[in-house]
Amino acid sequence: MAEGLGIIGVKIKIMPTSPEVDLECIKSEAMKIVEEGEGFNREYIIEPIAFGLKALIAFFEWSEEKPLEELEEKFQKIKDVNSIQIIDMRKIV
Repeated sequence: MAEGLGIIGVKIKIMPTSPEVDLECIKSEAMKIVEEGEGFNREYIIEPIAFGLKALIAFFEWSEEKPLEELEEKFQKIKDVNSIQIIDMRKIV
């Protein structure tokens, strides 16, 4: 019996272009991208960085069968996103 691929938990730090950016708009777009990719949204946290700048930490479940690169590209194209970085990724049992 062949062993199938499972689900991974992914945390991505999404940095806005400036402190004035509405992170709720970015969160809404990110959640939509995950859902369209058939992922499952878990938690989104706004984390203070420095000098008023905050990052959005997106945590979601994603199929191991689907490449993360396409998802990363879509996150990067969200309006007012400066950069994204995968900060954690692990298999969910």
